[in-house]
Amino acid sequence: MTSTPGTAPGGQSRLRRRAGTAAVAALLLAGIPVGAAVSADAGTPKTATGPQGQKLTVSATTGLDPAGQKVRVQGEGYGLTTGIYVALCKDNGDNRVPSPCLGGADMSGGSKTSQWIVPPGDPYEGDLAQAFGPGGTFDVEIEIAQKGDGLDCAEVACSVVTRADHRAAGDRTQDVRIPVAFAGQDPGDGGGEGVDVPAGTISYKSAAEFTTAGKPLDLLLHPDSKKLYVGADNLPDTADVDERGLHVLNPETGTSESWISQAPGSTGALRASAAARIAGPLPGDGVVYNYPLRGVGSAKSGDEAASGVWLAGPTITDIAPGTTPDTVLVAQGATLSEIERATGTATRTLTLPGGTQFAADPERGALWYTDFAAGKMHRVDLTSFTVSGSFDLPGGPGGMAGFTETDPATGAVWVGVDRSVLVFDAAGTLVKTLVGKDLARDAAFDTASGRAYVVWQDGGDLSDPANDNNGTLTVYGTEDFAVAAKVLSLPGNHSQAGAASLAVEPGGTTVFVTSPAEGKITKLVRQVSPLVTRAPADLTAKEGEEVALTAEAEGAPEPTVRWQVSTDGAQTWKDVEGATESALTFTARTAQDGYRYRAEFRNDVGTTRTAAVTLTVTAATGGDTGGDVGGDTGGNGDASNGVGSTGGDGATGGDGGTQTSGGSTNGGSDSTGGSGYTGTSGGSSGTVGGSGSTVGGGVAGGTGTAATSGGGSLAATGATVMSVTLAAAGLVGAGVLVHRRARRRTEGAL
Repeated sequence: MTSTPGTAPGGQSRLRRRAGTAAVAALLLAGIPVGAAVSADAGTPKTATGPQGQKLTVSATTGLDPAGQKVRVQGEGYGLTTGIYVALCKDNGDNRVPSPCLGGADMSGGSKTSQWIVPPGDPYEGDLAQAFGPGGTFDVEIEIAQKGDGLDCAEVACSVVTRADHRAAGDRTQDVRIPVAFAGQDPGDGGGEGVDVPAGTISYKSAAEFTTAGKPLDLLLHPDSKKLYVGADNLPDTADVDERGLHVLNPETGTSESWISQAPGSTGALRASAAARIAGPLPGDGVVYNYPLRGVGSAKSGDEAASGVWLAGPTITDIAPGTTPDTVLVAQGATLSEIERATGTATRTLTLPGGTQFAADPERGALWYTDFAAGKMHRVDLTSFTVSGSFDLPGGPGGMAGFTETDPATGAVWVGVDRSVLVFDAAGTLVKTLVGKDLARDAAFDTASGRAYVVWQDGGDLSDPANDNNGTLTVYGTEDFAVAAKVLSLPGNHSQAGAASLAVEPGGTTVFVTSPAEGKITKLVRQVSPLVTRAPADLTAKEGEEVALTAEAEGAPEPTVRWQVSTDGAQTWKDVEGATESALTFTARTAQDGYRYRAEFRNDVGTTRTAAVTLTVTAATGGDTGGDVGGDTGGNGDASNGVGSTGGDGATGGDGGTQTSGGSTNGGSDSTGGSGYTGTSGGSSGTVGGSGSTVGGGVAGGTGTAATSGGGSLAATGATVMSVTLAAAGLVGAGVLVHRRARRRTEGAL
C-alpha cells in the first residue's frame, strides 16, 4: 500500500515497557564492575529527541558485547537546572522511570557503568559529577553489559537513558531513551510496549458451557482421537434419565457422540454405573476408568457397554496406567496393586503406612503416594515395588486432600492440600508452596509450553467469610512457578457437590474445567495480547525516495494494525490515514525529517505498540539534481573540444555521475558526466572538462567559449570547480526543471 504519513502536535520519546517507581535507595547502589570492555564498534550511532528538545546520541546500539563494552554517550540541549544520570536501564514504557539500571547511580565517582551530569556550580561538581558544557552538552563514556545488578537485557527491553538524578526522581522531563541490543539479539526484540496489559499477556475466556454429561467428575482429552471423555454421575432433578456413565463429547461443540452407561458389577451382570476416575487413554481411542465401587472398566466411543472386572477388597480410591499396556495401578486405601485388566488378578501388591491417592511417573520409575491424614508422602520404586523414601507434607496431619499429580517433563510432584499447592522436585525436596484463596482441587500439565494449570474451588459454605461461591483457574510456569496467565474467575464453581477437574489441550490453546455443582463443563480458550515479532528501525532517506516501514505481531485473536506518526518528538500521535497493513510505504519529503512512526496492534486482549522510530530525510544529492536538469535541458552538442560547440546530451550527463580517469569531454553525450553539480553547469558554454573528469550535459546549448583554466570535477570529492558566473547561470536555468522533477517524484502521494 502507499500512504502519506499524517501530522500531529506535541513531543516525547516512547518507552517500551512498564514498571513501578524506583526508590531513592536504589539510586544509591554502588556500581559493580562489568566484563572487559571493548571498543564501541558494534552497530551504528543513534540519536533520540527528548520532551524538551534534548538530543541524546549513543555511539553503538546493536550487536553489543554481552560481556561488556564502552559506548560513547553525547547530549545537547539539556536544561542547566536539573542534574541527570546517564546509564543503561530497563525501559519500562511511556512516562515511567527507567529502572533498574546497571550499576545503580554513580554517587561515588568510581563507577563507570553510569555517569552523573550536573549544572555548572552544583555542589556535587568535581569528583562525583561533571558539569554540563555550554548549551547543556555532555560527552561521556559508560561501560554496559547485557546482565548485572538484577538487570538482564536478554529478558527485558533495555535502553541507554538520561533521567533526572535522585534529587528530582519523579521528574520525567529528562527521560530520553535509546534502545540497545546485544549480540544475538534482534533490535526489534522485546515484544513491543503493552498499553493496557503487557505485550504477550495470556488470558483465558469462556467460549462455551457443555451440559450434556450429567454431573461431570473427571475429564480426559484423548491424544489420538481428540475426543473429550467425561466420567459422570447422575445430577438429580436436571433430567428424566439417569445420566451416570462415561460420556464422549465433541470438544468443539460439546455435543454427545456416545454414552456408555452400563458396566459389569460384582456378579458380572451389566448395570448402570457412574465413571468415577479416568485412568488413561487406550491406543487410538477409548479409556480405562474406575466405576464404583471396585470396578475397572474400559470403553470407547460407540460401545454399548463397558468391559470390566470387579476387584475384591476395599473401595478403589485411585487408579492409573500400569507398567505394561495390559495392567493398571490401583489404590484401595493404603494398598497399592498392579492388576491385569482382563482378569483383575494382582501381579504385585504393596501395603503402605497409609494414604488414599497417588501419582505415577513411569518415565522415572517412581510413584508418589500421599497420606493426607498423616501429613506424609511416600515414594515407591516401580521396578522393585518397594517404598524408597518418605517425606513430610508441610502443615502437618489432617490437611484437606486435594490432588497428587506429577509433571511428566520434570518429574516434579504437585500436591494440593487445603488452600495450597506443594511442589516437590523429583528427589522429594520441597521447592515451592503456592497459596490460593480457594481449595486446590486438580492440576494438569502442558509439556509443550512448560505450564501447569491448577483449578481452585470455593468451599461453597457462604457462612464462611473466606467463601464467595467462585473458583479460579491459575496458570503457572513449571520452572519459575510464576503466574503465566491472568487468573480467571470461575463463578459458581464450589466443592459442595464434588471436586472440580480439568483437561488441557496440548499447547494450552483450550482448557476444559468441570463444575459438578452446576452440572457443566466450561470450555476456555486462550487469548494473547499482541506481541511484536518484527519491529521497524530508524530510517534515512533522500528527498523523493520511496521508503517502507514494516512491523508484525502475533496474538490470539489475530491482531489488527494501524500506523501512527508524531511530528513533535513522540509527544503526541496521530493515525496515518488508511495505514492498516504491516508495511507502511510512502515518498519521503524533507518536511518529514525527524518525524517518528510506530505501529499499534490491537485485539480483544489488549493493545501493543512498537517502539517509535525516526525518519531522517536528506536533500537530494547534487548528482541527482544535475542529472535531472541536464536530461531535461541539454542539447545534442558536439563532443569535441572546439570553440562554438553546443551543450551535450545531458540526459546521460548528471545521472551517470561516474568519474573517469584520463581524457576529457566537452559536455558530450558521454554517460560519465561528473557528479555533484554536473548537468547544471557542465557544458553551459562548451567548456572543456579538466583532466580525469567529465562535465555533464549543457543548459540549452553553449556559446562555444573556450574552457576556463582548471575547469571540471575534483576526482576525490566529485565537486565541480567552475566560475561563479557559470554556477549562477546553471542554477537559474535549472530552477523550473528541478521543480518539475520533484513534483513527478511525489506523484500519487496525498
